[in-house]
Amino acid sequence: MNMLVHPKDALFAGERVFPALAACEHFAGSEKLIGKAMDLQVEYGSVFDITCDCEDGAASGQEREHAVMVARMINSDQNKAGKAGARIHDPAHPAWREDVDIIVGHAGNRLAYITIPKATNAGQVAEVIAYIGETERKAGIARKVPVHVLIETHGALRDVFAIAALPHIEVLDFGLMDFVSGHHGAIPAVAMRSPGQFEHVLLARAKAEVVAAALANGIVPAHNVCLSLKDPAVVASDARRARREFGFLRMWSIYPAQIQPIVDAMRPDFGEVTDAATILLAAQDANWGPIQYKGELHDRATYRYFWAVLEKARVTGMALPDEAERRFFAG
Repeated sequence: MNMLVHPKDALFAGERVFPALAACEHFAGSEKLIGKAMDLQVEYGSVFDITCDCEDGAASGQEREHAVMVARMINSDQNKAGKAGARIHDPAHPAWREDVDIIVGHAGNRLAYITIPKATNAGQVAEVIAYIGETERKAGIARKVPVHVLIETHGALRDVFAIAALPHIEVLDFGLMDFVSGHHGAIPAVAMRSPGQFEHVLLARAKAEVVAAALANGIVPAHNVCLSLKDPAVVASDARRARREFGFLRMWSIYPAQIQPIVDAMRPDFGEVTDAATILLAAQDANWGPIQYKGELHDRATYRYFWAVLEKARVTGMALPDEAERRFFAG
């Protein structure tokens, strides 16, 4: 019997591997809230990442102390899932380099990612990425810390394809609130909520550009927050529209009650997951040649699609058929 070839080797040989990231990114700005989020990761099964927030979390004049706390929490035993990143201050703020020095320098081996907010052009993002790399080298950190970039200014949107092409980026985040504020009243406040945030032409255009730039460069597009903190139906509706109408594969949470509705809404359809597993198992048995399934022809093009379905199902906590789990994800 031929050795079974894994989908990643058969379908994506020589290509950059698309990041298989959690569908929810939860922001927490204090030691108490970061700790609570880490405990929830254990309870929920690591279906979301945590962004330890320096930009909005640090009190003015306490930036250094806040960064030290973030590094300590990331290094702590409470961070059992190892899926905690950090949002640093923006490139115009005097504290951003110190954020990098402390968080990367002291927690770089466990830091899941760094998020760069409010960049105004690709050059600014490149400067921060270069400084992160320099800090990694000085600290003796062999790995490259993944970078997430918030697209929330006119300049960042103008340069979004250039930003997405920079090294070490795995996520482009859309920042709705600052983007709306940057239009000086031309976009009404009602567009910060649904349905306006999906229907206003300037916002629909911006979201589509972010998703297109991210996917064209093999990185994950992440959707902005929902302002409704405790109504799961509203949160889930926003997540579904972001996923189905615009192609976002990840969404922010700013309150614990938002996490599960986002994860549930971002999950693939159960029937499609079952089809994906059946098709990929048969394709692997056929050494990735064409097969027929339910009267339809499938080949490498559809196999790549169905592999993405399986990966998304797994990171959202869905149970896969036992044989698919054993062949594709064991170990």
